[in-house]
Amino acid sequence: MKSKLLLLLFMVFTITSCDDLIEPAIENNRGLEDMYAEAEYAQGILLNAYTRLPNNGYSFSEVATDDAVSNVNNNPYREIATGQWTAQNNPFDQWQNARAAIQYINIFLAEADKVTWSEDEEVSSLFNDRLKGEAYGLRALYMYYLLRQHSGWANGELLGVPILLEPEGTGADFNQPRATFEACMQQLYADVEQAEALLPLDYETLSSLPEGYSDLGDYNRVFGEYAKQRMTGRIAKTVRAQAALLAASPAYADGNTTTWADVANYSGEVLAENGGASGIAADGHTWYKNDAQISGIGGGNNPPEIIWRTDVVETNDLEQQHFPPTLFGDGQLNPTQNLVSSFPMANGYPISDPASGFDPANPYENRDPRLDHYVVVNQSTAGPGNSTIVTAADGNTNDALNAVETSTRTGYYLKKLLRQDVNLDPVTSNTQQHYTARMRYTELYLIYAEAANEAWGPQGTGTFGFSAYDIITGLRERAGITQPDTYLESIGSDQNVMRELIRNERRLELSFEGFRFWDIRRWGDDLTVPARGVSILDGNHQTITVEDRVYDEYMRYGPIPFSEVLKYDAIIQNQGW
Repeated sequence: MKSKLLLLLFMVFTITSCDDLIEPAIENNRGLEDMYAEAEYAQGILLNAYTRLPNNGYSFSEVATDDAVSNVNNNPYREIATGQWTAQNNPFDQWQNARAAIQYINIFLAEADKVTWSEDEEVSSLFNDRLKGEAYGLRALYMYYLLRQHSGWANGELLGVPILLEPEGTGADFNQPRATFEACMQQLYADVEQAEALLPLDYETLSSLPEGYSDLGDYNRVFGEYAKQRMTGRIAKTVRAQAALLAASPAYADGNTTTWADVANYSGEVLAENGGASGIAADGHTWYKNDAQISGIGGGNNPPEIIWRTDVVETNDLEQQHFPPTLFGDGQLNPTQNLVSSFPMANGYPISDPASGFDPANPYENRDPRLDHYVVVNQSTAGPGNSTIVTAADGNTNDALNAVETSTRTGYYLKKLLRQDVNLDPVTSNTQQHYTARMRYTELYLIYAEAANEAWGPQGTGTFGFSAYDIITGLRERAGITQPDTYLESIGSDQNVMRELIRNERRLELSFEGFRFWDIRRWGDDLTVPARGVSILDGNHQTITVEDRVYDEYMRYGPIPFSEVLKYDAIIQNQGW
C-alpha cells in the first residue's frame, strides 16, 4: 500500500514538473483548479492524509509505563516517564500531524465533486463516492488520535480540539477555540456514518451485483480488490469502537454521553460479521511470526486476525534493535517483572492465587504459553539457532543483567514482534518479512469484552448472542490455558473480578503494540508504579526496582502543544500543564 501511495505521489509531482517545463506556473505552484481534470493530482491531495498515518513503527510507548524500560538514555518515553514530560517535550504529540492531515482531507472534500474521475459519468460518480468515503473515515480516525492525545479538563469542562470541517485558506481565522469532548465525539460519529454510507464493508471483486448499483463491471472497477488496504466500512466501524471505548472509560465518562452499551454495540456489530465469539483466529496471538501466513500474503489480502495493516517488507530492523547482545542485537527494550508477573499459570490462575501452583524458585515453569511467545526469560531460547539466553546476574554472559550497555536492565528481553528466524551474525545475516498491524480483531474482541461486562455483566449478550465471558474463554483457550478453565469458571458471574481479568488479558494480548499507556490513563490506574526487574543470583530470584515512574495526577490527560497556546489565545491549555 505504501509503495502504491508513494508511486502515485511521485506521478503527481512528475506531472507538475512537466507542466512547468512547458509553461511555468506562478511561483512554481499549482492551483486547486488543476485537480479538476487530473484525477491523479486530485487523489494526491487525499493521499497526503494516508502518508501521515502513524504506522506504529514500534516506538514502544510501553517504556513510559510499568511494562518496559529502555537501555537507550535519550529514549523519549524514558524521559517523560522519569519526570521530563512537558507541553514542549511530548513524544505523544499528534496536534500538528493530525491537523495537517485533516486540512488535506477538508481540501479534498471541498473539491472532490468538481473532479472528473473518469470519462464515464457513472464510474466517475462511483469513484467520487468511494474517495469521499475514505476521506470521512480518515477524518474520524485523526479525530480519535487528537482526542486520545490532547483532550482534557479545563475550566470545569472536558475539552477536545477545534472542529475543522472546511479548508483553512488565506485569510482564515486560525484562532479557533477547542470544542467540547462531546461535540468532537459527535462529529467523529457523523464522519463514520458518512464513511459507512459511501464505502463497502471490504474491497473485493464480486460475481454478483450488490443492491443499489447498476453495472457489475463498474462496481468491481471502483470497489474491487485492487483498493485493499485503503479505508473501508469495516475499518471506519472499528475506529468508532476504538473512540467510543475511550469516551466511555472512567477518565472521560463524565464529559460525554457515550455509554458502555454503545461501545459494545459498535464493536459487536463488526464482530458479528466475523462469526462472533467463534471467529477468534486460532493463531491470532502470534500473527507477527506466522511465517507461512506472512509469506503467502498477496494482493492486499489480510490474514484472519488482521483488519488493517501496512505493507509486507523485508527487514531485520526490529531484531537488530531488540535481540539480546549474544544474538548481535542491541537489547533496547526490556519487559518488566511487573508484566511477567501478570501472566497467569498454565492452569489459568493468577500466580498470586494459592490454587495456581506457582513456585517462586522456578517462576517460569508451567506458565501461560504466551509468556514464552512474548518475553525472553532466563534460560529460554531465542534466535535462529535456538540459543539459550542467560540473564542471571551471575551468568558471565553479555545477556546477563546489566552486564554491558546493551544487556537487559530487568532480567528480560523482548520476544514479541520479532522473527526468531532472523540471523544478525555479520557472516550469515539475513532479513525476513514483517508487517505492522494497524488494527487487529483481538483488539476489537477485547473492546467488546470490556464494554459488554460493564454494560450487561459477564454473561450478558445484548443482541449479539455472545458475552464478555464467551470472548475471554475463547482468547484464553487460544492462548493455551488448560481446559476446562476452572479459574474463569469460578469468577464468571463476578463483574468486578471479571473486569480485572479482562484488563489483564488486554495487557497480555496487546503488549508492546502501543496500548498500555492509554489504558492506564483511561482506566484511572496508577501511572507511578515503578518498573521492576529480577536479579537472579545462585538460583535465587530477587525482585528489584529498575526505574521509578514520575507523573503528576494532571498527566492523566496530555497537553496542548505550548506553541499553540502561545500563538492563539482562544486555545485553552489542559489543567495542570
